[in-house]
Amino acid sequence: MDKGKKRLAVLVGCNYPNTQYELHGCVNDVLAMRDLLLKRFGFDPSHVQLLIDAPMSSVMPTGVNIKAALDTMVNQAEAGDVLFFHYSGHGTRIPTLKPGHPFRQDEAIVPCDFNLITDVDFRQLVNRLPKEASLTILSDSCHSGGLIDKEKEQIGPSIIKNATPPVSYKARSIPLESILQQLIPLTRINTSDIATHLLESFGADASLKFRIPFLESDSFESLKVDQGILLSGCQANETSADMNAVEGGGKAYGAFSNAVQLVFKENSGALSNRQVVTIARKVLEAQGIEQHPCLYCSDGNADATFLWQPAIEHC
Repeated sequence: MDKGKKRLAVLVGCNYPNTQYELHGCVNDVLAMRDLLLKRFGFDPSHVQLLIDAPMSSVMPTGVNIKAALDTMVNQAEAGDVLFFHYSGHGTRIPTLKPGHPFRQDEAIVPCDFNLITDVDFRQLVNRLPKEASLTILSDSCHSGGLIDKEKEQIGPSIIKNATPPVSYKARSIPLESILQQLIPLTRINTSDIATHLLESFGADASLKFRIPFLESDSFESLKVDQGILLSGCQANETSADMNAVEGGGKAYGAFSNAVQLVFKENSGALSNRQVVTIARKVLEAQGIEQHPCLYCSDGNADATFLWQPAIEHC
C-alpha cells in the first residue's frame, strides 16, 4: 500500500463526568494519542479532530457527532490515505438481531448520550473506504473485540485465568440493563428491547443495526479483502481497565491506551499491527492487568506497519 497522501484522525474520549458511570482516564488517553500522532506518525494538527466531554468542549462526543466526524473523515479519504479512529470510553454488548443466533451478543461503544455505535456501523465505514485507503481503529473500551463486524481475527481470545487481579481499577463497561435504565424514563416505553428505545430516542440517528431490516443485512457483509484494522483493548467477553490518578501513579489513563504509549516509547522503529498488540499484551501482563488486546484485520494488514509509519522518525 502507498503510505498515503493524507493522514486523518478522529479521537474520542468519554469520561461521563458527574454520572454514576464516570471514568477518569479517557480524555487523557486521546490527548496523549494526539501528541503521538503529531510527533511520531506525521499527522497534521488540522487533520486531527478531538471530541471529548470535558468542560468547555466545543464538540461533545454524542453518537451523532462521533458518526458525523467519522463520515466526514471517510468522505475526505482518497486512495492511499491513512485514517485513524481512537475511542476511549465505555463499551457494551447487545443481543444480536440476526435470526438463528438467539444467544449471540454484538459489540458497541457508548457515546456520552448513550446513542450506541455498533459493530455494523464500523463495518459500513470500512466498506466505504476508497481503494488502498485504510482505517485503523484503536478502541480502549470493554467488550471491544470484534468491534468491526465480520473482520478476520488475527490475535484472538486467550485463556482467562479468573484470578483476583493484583491491581484495582474500574471497568470501562456499562451493562445493557443500565443503558435501558437511562433510556426508559425518556421513552416511557415498557420493553427491554434496546432497539425500540434507541429508535424512539434517536430515530434516523440511531445505529444502522437497529434501522436496517434483517433482509438487508447482507449489504453490510465484509469485503473479500478490506482495509479495516481493529486493535481492541480486550476480548469481546472481557473488560478494559480505567486507572484513576491513585491507581495510575498520579495520572488517570486507560490501561490499553497507556500500554500502546509505552510500546512506542520503548521501540523507536516501525512496528507492525501484530507487534503492537503482542507487545501491549506483555505490558499489561507485567502490570498485573488481566485483559487481552486483540487484532482483527486481513492477513496482509496484520504484518503491515502500524499507521504506515513514515520512514523518517520524528521522535
